[in-house]
Amino acid sequence: MTFSELGLSAKVLAAIEASGYTTPTPIQAKAIPIAVSGRDVLGIAQTGTGKTASFVLPMLTRLETGRARARMPRSLILAPTRELAAQVADSFERYGVNHKLSVALLIGGVSFDDQNKKLDRGVDVLIATPGRMLDHFTRGRLLLTGVEILVIDEADRMLDMGFIPDIEKICSLLPPRRQTLFFSATMPPEIQRLVARFLNAPERVEVAPPSTTASTITQRFKFASPDAKLKRETLRDWIRSEPVKNAIIFCNRKRDVDILYKSLTKHGFNVGALHGDMDQRQRMATLDAFRNGELTLLAASDVAARGLDIPEVSHVFNYDTPIAAEDYVHRIGRTGRAGRRGYSATLVTDDDMRTLRDIEKMLKAPVEWIGDPPPEDAGTKAGKRKRLAEAGTGRDDRRGDRRDGRRGRGGRGERRGPRLEEPAAPTAIQPDETGADTSQIPSPAQDAQPDVEAWPAAEPEVSHNVTPRRERSETRQGRRRSERPRRERRPETEGGDNRPPREERAEGSERKGRRERTAETKPRDEHRSRSPKQPRQGEPQRERVVGMGDHVPAFMRRSPRGGGTPGQEG
Repeated sequence: MTFSELGLSAKVLAAIEASGYTTPTPIQAKAIPIAVSGRDVLGIAQTGTGKTASFVLPMLTRLETGRARARMPRSLILAPTRELAAQVADSFERYGVNHKLSVALLIGGVSFDDQNKKLDRGVDVLIATPGRMLDHFTRGRLLLTGVEILVIDEADRMLDMGFIPDIEKICSLLPPRRQTLFFSATMPPEIQRLVARFLNAPERVEVAPPSTTASTITQRFKFASPDAKLKRETLRDWIRSEPVKNAIIFCNRKRDVDILYKSLTKHGFNVGALHGDMDQRQRMATLDAFRNGELTLLAASDVAARGLDIPEVSHVFNYDTPIAAEDYVHRIGRTGRAGRRGYSATLVTDDDMRTLRDIEKMLKAPVEWIGDPPPEDAGTKAGKRKRLAEAGTGRDDRRGDRRDGRRGRGGRGERRGPRLEEPAAPTAIQPDETGADTSQIPSPAQDAQPDVEAWPAAEPEVSHNVTPRRERSETRQGRRRSERPRRERRPETEGGDNRPPREERAEGSERKGRRERTAETKPRDEHRSRSPKQPRQGEPQRERVVGMGDHVPAFMRRSPRGGGTPGQEG
């Protein structure tokens, strides 16, 4: 079968011939005729089998007629990662060279202003990641009522990245009368529910069972030590032993990508790094350098495991065994593409034995080992401790660095030093240097509230012994009291009584009784019984204004013509 038998337009066939393709892949041969007719498609195929062209070519044929309007794209393609979205945009530029269709790419890490300018001019094909597209929609820069074709690429990756709620929201904003093209390499139950909800009687196109690997890929496994240093050494020896033209090295964590990149660079390898925390321009520059052959090795996270079309990757190394068995299919799918031969190498440690059993169950065959297979105690805590002890570090790749970091920050892993001795509570009160008798001054530990009339004359001496916490707090409280200014003591009278003489006390009690009697005879509203203000000497007597209160303005007290009170004629 050739492309001319699939119902594509003449412009599309000319672009395919100029690209050097003559025979469609199985997924293309089955999906393109259905997509050209306008029906929904559910495509399931292995990675690297040409799924991108399966929806790009029929879309170009259907979009030849029509015109785009401002902020109303005619078609929408959703991709899980920025790199995959940019790759789909490159495919439209390659196969749409004979068309005058406008294409807009909405991804993160790029200015909103440039993307808004393209949307204002009107686009035929809108390629976006779910998050950035919803950002434009909530800002009112995008209308989805004119979408005729919806494409969801790498739907299982959307599920892994948590984009399914965004996909459901986007689908609810689209018109119901549309064509939906749905492609995925695996088909978990969550994806099946999404298909049943948003696709209208789709044609299921399945060229291989879900979660299977290509037969052109040679898969090998090697058991490695859990020690990080020995594990990196095993990887370097494996890379040197293979005829590597270019290779992608996958890690589970972003920080491991940076560590591995520094290690390989230190040992003379031509390597680059790629993960989600990098700047978008730096990510695209690194990916272009790897495509052009400027980089031999690429240490990457799973951001490079889905949909990237780098045709001539000879090897894929899994420095970390993927967490999910489905991710293993996508990782090794970066090699052996378009019928070429590929090689995948995976390092396995004690922590990866459970995932290894899932991979064997998915492949329905035991894996092939290089060197000795895992020992019988592999995957157990005892076996892991044994191999860490043989390595001489006692620290594994996943937990050792975190423990070291905590020890350096002074966390739980840090060993505490000896406790410093603190001063003890005062044991005795010494006489004042001035010779004053301070025997009656209460101790802070004995009296928590000393007499305010008598303060300590001097700070007591203390002995430097370790004391309980409660006594230390009382000592600090007494020390703060001793820092207060000392008040002069009253001279004592006969008998040791500091009270005033009897005559003064009697006089004070008489004044107190007089105040109490005055308060009893005083009326409640004092201002009501107060006499009015007396006029000054020489000032004419004026009648009091009744009903206006005591505070009457001066202009109301005078007569209109001056002189007398209001109502009197001058």
